[in-house]
Amino acid sequence: MPGRGRTKRKARRRNRDSGWPSDGRDGGNAMTGEVSCADDGMGLEKTALTIGFVPLSDCAPLVVAKEKGFFREHGLDVELSRETSWASIRDKTAYGMLDAAQMLASMPITSSLGIGPLTVPMVTALSLDLNGNAITVSEDLYQRLCVANPGAMRERPLSAAALGTLVRAERSKGYAPLTFAVVFPTSTHTYELRYWMAAAGIDPDHDVRLVVVPPSQMVEALRRGQIDGFCVGEPWSQLAVRQGLGRVLITKYELWNNSPEKVLGVTADWAQAHPNTHRALLVALIEAAAWVDRPEHRMTVVDMLAQRRYVDAPAEAVRMSMLGTFQYARTEFSRSLPDFNVFHRYAANFPWRSHAVWLLTQMQRWGQLGMDVDLRAVAEQVYQPGLYRDAARVLGLACPPVDYKTEGEHACVWEYEGVELGPDRFFDGGMFDPLDATGYLQRLVAADRYYRSVGGAENLVDPDVPRGGVAR
Repeated sequence: MPGRGRTKRKARRRNRDSGWPSDGRDGGNAMTGEVSCADDGMGLEKTALTIGFVPLSDCAPLVVAKEKGFFREHGLDVELSRETSWASIRDKTAYGMLDAAQMLASMPITSSLGIGPLTVPMVTALSLDLNGNAITVSEDLYQRLCVANPGAMRERPLSAAALGTLVRAERSKGYAPLTFAVVFPTSTHTYELRYWMAAAGIDPDHDVRLVVVPPSQMVEALRRGQIDGFCVGEPWSQLAVRQGLGRVLITKYELWNNSPEKVLGVTADWAQAHPNTHRALLVALIEAAAWVDRPEHRMTVVDMLAQRRYVDAPAEAVRMSMLGTFQYARTEFSRSLPDFNVFHRYAANFPWRSHAVWLLTQMQRWGQLGMDVDLRAVAEQVYQPGLYRDAARVLGLACPPVDYKTEGEHACVWEYEGVELGPDRFFDGGMFDPLDATGYLQRLVAADRYYRSVGGAENLVDPDVPRGGVAR
């Protein structure tokens, strides 16, 4: 298992085209050669597909595959179906109304386990992107945080220490809890927000109120005062900043460098019935993701996404995060954050089973999943890196030779078996070994309990209690 691979001592800036040779065409195949699954002698079981997506910047690989002809090159006639919510994505995929869909990285897992109203086995063989979210609060709450704990608000990335100070002060006065929105109860956003809060001694189940709001409705909910903050994918945080409604406290990249976000999900039955079509779909999307990751293509991608039929947001808001910069407040200059959206480099499309195990530990941590579940067995049922390798082989791409890796060890670009991987640090210095998920979870729970007793990691006094569940 990687995690002890050769680390490059200096985080060198790699050419943002992820090593793909240019083919001289604006919308053509991003790989060397013109490989087509439609012409490889293996017939497609189905060619007309309906694929669901939610209006977010990270639907870009699907949009580009449609607009630039990558689906068509592999014999697929794809209709993209814009869905308002993640519940709609789950339900329509489960009932066969969608052949495939952009999904939260956790959704094929929760659907397979029956966490929620449906129990439908699903699989994923492709990660669509890494990073891409942010925690944003209203201008009013931001000012209250600065008053409550000015020292904690001075240095980025911001911890939730000031929020913890405010929550405890307002609770002692009998005030109603603050309300934060997430996009789905078992989304990566939920676990990121909870993790960030817990490190400051905040119990997200009791000290604040968590509600579900569809991504595209977050900004309006903030405007109306229905919520005090949210964790969502772009362009919605940047739209709130642009309109002067909110300030970003911390990004997903700062919480956990190059962490999983969206995947391509299908039902297990669909994958079994359409192996060649599934492979063609994977190949087309790998090519599209590589195209999106080229810096010279990003403005074209922005213009595509901003259209009404896709994200339907001002191009200026979409552009703010897609071009390698990020703006935390309207009164501040944009900052360089080149890895805010990662669509292909760092083996971003590989479906790491270790990512699935980490998500499962968070379901257990927050009481959504029993402690008697075999996490590796679930990860190996749902996440299918073997199918990804089959698709990558069509394109001549190098793949990670293993399915699991340690997270939290690398502060800069590193290499394993000829595959370049990105930084993977957690904001609290934690480390996750997927081969010791039980120990990791036990340490997290112990740390959560201790942080609440002392008012957060900022006030940590017991050297035997590890930050972020790291065994010392």
